Formats: sequence, C-alpha cells, structure tokens
Amino acid sequence: MTAMDKLHIDRPIIVEGKYDRARIESVAHANIITTDGFGIFTKREKLALLRRLAADGGVILLTDSDGAGGVIRSYITSSLPAGSVIQLYVPSVKGKEKRKKTSSRAGVLGVEGIDPDVIYKLLYPFSRECGGGEAREVGGITKADFYAYGLSGGERAQSLRDELSRRLELPPSMTANALLAAVNVLIGKSEFERIASELCRGADSCDAED
Repeated sequence: MTAMDKLHIDRPIIVEGKYDRARIESVAHANIITTDGFGIFTKREKLALLRRLAADGGVILLTDSDGAGGVIRSYITSSLPAGSVIQLYVPSVKGKEKRKKTSSRAGVLGVEGIDPDVIYKLLYPFSRECGGGEAREVGGITKADFYAYGLSGGERAQSLRDELSRRLELPPSMTANALLAAVNVLIGKSEFERIASELCRGADSCDAED
C-alpha cells in the first residue's frame, strides 16, 4: 500500500496508544488522538478536547478488543455527547504483537497488531473515498504563530489563551503547548489568524500585524 492509496478520514480517530496510532497512519490520513491508555481518566484537557471534537462532527473510537479497551471505550463514550461517537471494533484475534515479549492478559491482538487491510476496511465507509467525508482545513499553526499573536511569551498570554479557549469551547488555563495541540486539530491556520487577530487587537498586543 502506497501513500497514494491511503484513505482520507475527516473525523478524528481515537485510539489507545502510539503504536495503535502508527497502525492507523499506515492506512489513513487523519487526526489521530491517543488516550495514553488509562491516562485519559486523569487528563482533563484531553477529555475536553475530545468533547469539543465530538460536538463538531463526531469522532471515531477504535480501542483494543480486550477488557482494558472495553473500559476505556465505555468511559469515553459516556463522557462525550450522545450520538457523537462512531464505534468501530477490531476482531478478537489470538496472538502477540512482535514488539512484546508476552501476549496481553486476554491473549488477543490490539489495534496495533491487526492486519492493515482489516483496519482499512473498517475505516473505508467513513473516508472521502467512500463519500463519508469532505475536505476541511485544519492544522498548520506553529509556536511562532502563538508568539506573534501574543498567545505565548507575554504578560497577557494566559488571558489571551483563555479567551481563545473560550471561543473554541475548551477549558481555561491551558498551557501554550496543550492549547496549540488542540487548536491544530480543531481549526485551520486562516481561521486561527482571524480569531487571533481579533483577540490581540482587543488586547493591543499583536506583533503579527505590526
């Protein structure tokens, strides 16, 4: 499978870990967000981001088929708006991932160990190639952009970030790095520049327009 063969998925895809993300990236171009396993239970900012994404067109949830994956799936589903989660399930296949010395407690493969063709077939109905999505500009915002618009490195930076968070329905008091990551999966650079320009003009702190 070449890069040209990859699917284009517009809905964000939620998986458990970085190896699961790598498996999805092998078959699709998409915004892929990891729960860091059970880390999602204590990460307020990440859960808030998932809620925001779910409200803005829905998300795809793909966890392992073992007990831990079921617990994570249940928690995320109950935490997001009703009807906003597309539930996808990998088959329960006995085996062990190559990078692991032993198999999981359940003895089944996680998302990372499932054949790419299986993942491809699961995601295909939600791809642009199948008519399940449309082009949407997201990403492209850098740390330099945050600095230029006063969102980092200045006395008013936190208040500006809080206002940006409010407009994007994210929690207040996010760090610059956390907010940058969230913004990059929610909006594109042109929309960011429009909002940021309004904020920094109001605060009289916009280096980007000097």
